[in-house]
Amino acid sequence: MKNKNKAMLPVSREEVEVDGVYTNEWGREEILHRGQDFPADPMLGTTEWQLSELVYDNHHEGRTDPRLVPKENDTDKIGKITHPRKQQQGGDPS
Repeated sequence: MKNKNKAMLPVSREEVEVDGVYTNEWGREEILHRGQDFPADPMLGTTEWQLSELVYDNHHEGRTDPRLVPKENDTDKIGKITHPRKQQQGGDPS
């Protein structure tokens, strides 16, 4: 966007596009998730909401994603990288 000052903030009853913490004109903070509607303020009614902090769930529990762990019974290992430092066979080395 060329000019940030002319950007329109979302208002009550519009759909939330990004998970995050949003603040309205009076400083009320709300955690909203994608697909929800921006709420109306109890005192102001329809109000503008500004994203103040992103919220994301990185699913990190200290374990490797099971899709990245090679299976022991996987017999088709040709062409698969089974170790992080293994190099793929390249073309002609000369």
